[in-house]
Amino acid sequence: MSELKNRVRDQLPGLIGDLEALVRIQSVSADPERLAEVEKSARKTAQLLAAEGVAAEVVRAYDGAPPAVIGERQGPEGAPVVLLYAHHDVQPENDPADWDSPPFEPVVRGERLYGRGAADDKAGIAVHVGALRALGDDLPVTVRFFIEGEEEVASGTLPELLRQYRDRLAADVIVIADAGNWDIGVPSLTTSLRGLIRMDVEVRTLRHAVHSGMWGGLVPDAIMALTRLLATLWTQDGSPAVDGLVSGAAADVDYPEDRLRAESGAEPGTSWIGTGSAVERLWGRPAITVTGFDAPKVAGASNTLVPVARARVTVRLAPGDTSANAAIRLREHLEKHVPWGARLTTTLVDAGEPTVLPAAGPAYAAARSALAEAWDGTAPVDMGTGGSIPFIAEFQEAFPAASILVTGVEDPDTRAHGPNEGLHLPEFERAVLAEALLLQRLGDLARR
Repeated sequence: MSELKNRVRDQLPGLIGDLEALVRIQSVSADPERLAEVEKSARKTAQLLAAEGVAAEVVRAYDGAPPAVIGERQGPEGAPVVLLYAHHDVQPENDPADWDSPPFEPVVRGERLYGRGAADDKAGIAVHVGALRALGDDLPVTVRFFIEGEEEVASGTLPELLRQYRDRLAADVIVIADAGNWDIGVPSLTTSLRGLIRMDVEVRTLRHAVHSGMWGGLVPDAIMALTRLLATLWTQDGSPAVDGLVSGAAADVDYPEDRLRAESGAEPGTSWIGTGSAVERLWGRPAITVTGFDAPKVAGASNTLVPVARARVTVRLAPGDTSANAAIRLREHLEKHVPWGARLTTTLVDAGEPTVLPAAGPAYAAARSALAEAWDGTAPVDMGTGGSIPFIAEFQEAFPAASILVTGVEDPDTRAHGPNEGLHLPEFERAVLAEALLLQRLGDLARR
């Protein structure tokens, strides 16, 4: 066992303890009532970095904006500069009754640490801290940190933060620890990500509600019109029916049926939608989902024709598309298919660009070597992801000369954003070792 591997193993219990302390902080950025917890999370993150010799501080784009943490620890003169990214805010826990243990009380069951943010993405912070601890005084590169506090609410002030702190964030290599691995025991580098748009779609058919017995059968109600409109978004097999959305290729990776069933949580009788291989549908093609619906609840519903109804439509964009194109195409489709002359209103909520990362060059070679060593010789998979990390495109624009590496600690059963989110601790240990090895290799490149 290498000396560095021994160091990682020795400091792992303390590192997990620090991660548990972060998980206990309810840093739900989407909840206005827990903004103080987001602030607390930022301060705790800065303290963890400062304990490793990082000159860390909490910053924000303007007064009242979400808190980010930036910092720097200098390496040898002339060494490469590596920016390490993660985010300290988390998704809402939703109904705690769906969890097997309280979402903000971290608990280890088997080989997993459970809790909201245990993987996404407070584990990313812990990986960065763990790599520094393992390297100790032998830091071969200059490291800079950007730990965001609003990733789960679309990174609204990120462009302004990049503008204000550009000189303190500029780097030769950017490591974004906010993704996952192909499987337990198989590391990955994420090289493509879908983008997204979210659009609110409102349909109105009446100036006010009316009695369904008096007017039903003549006047279309808003729910009737909206559901008929939404149904036009898909073809018979479930593929997107919106013309003009881009589709692309995906890596030639087999996704076994048993894994698809287990990891997706699909019921045994549920059939898949779309066409093509599983990874093509998940990584290289668009997808349309209705993620919210405003209409009267079943409980207490009256015999009334509803005048207005609204849905939130999310479109995942394949690499090669743009959010501007998708928004135009979706609006055109909705306007063309709105039934019975209903009044249609569309509002673009937010958008993020898809990303393709050029997986070549010395930084990628160093990353693949580090991952393979940390995973006992298993070569990493270059994979896509169906999810979106829109800020990566903003990093590409701000730092076009930097190599961007997207790594992570999640695995197919992490359940990020869902109940019982969990971190596989043996994989977490390997991720810490891999990042420490990567920093070593990047330092070696500069000395050649």
